[in-house]
Amino acid sequence: MTNPTLTDIVGSVTTHSAPDNMATAIIAIDGCGGAGKTTLADRLATRLDAQVIHTDDFASWDNPLNWHDRLIEQVLQPLHANTAARYQRFDWSTNRLAEWQSVPVQPFVILEGVSSARIAFRQFLSCAIFVDTPPDICLQRGLARDGADAAPLWRDWQAAEAAYLVSDTPQDFADLKIDGTQSIPK
Repeated sequence: MTNPTLTDIVGSVTTHSAPDNMATAIIAIDGCGGAGKTTLADRLATRLDAQVIHTDDFASWDNPLNWHDRLIEQVLQPLHANTAARYQRFDWSTNRLAEWQSVPVQPFVILEGVSSARIAFRQFLSCAIFVDTPPDICLQRGLARDGADAAPLWRDWQAAEAAYLVSDTPQDFADLKIDGTQSIPK
């Protein structure tokens, strides 16, 4: 499979309407840790002049997936009501909640990260992209970023991701699938 160009991706996501007369179209970029989601989100955000919200601002090593109620309450419900949102970012280095982030009503917001296309979020999403990357490559990339000492944390994280992929099947829900082993042409 050859990846679409960034221009093709922009064209595809902008054809999807926001649900329920939402003023903000929320684009989910899902996939496993180390898949290449953040790189894609940053490139897409530049092209769409969109804010990126990272699920890593809600998750932690101790809580990789069970934080979604806070994101719904602080971000998705306000944007659904066409009002600005505010959320408190989780700081991985201090292992606690940190400063508040603002999310104004805007044409596009990108929700990037593991479980961004989970079932509980789908009613708020305009479209979803799934970055498909083999677990061994994700692990290599994650350890390159976080260091070899993080290997046990990464193995636990990958087990939680595997369960999520089975329960919520974001790869089947996605409007676009991207091969995370290939670069995305401009």
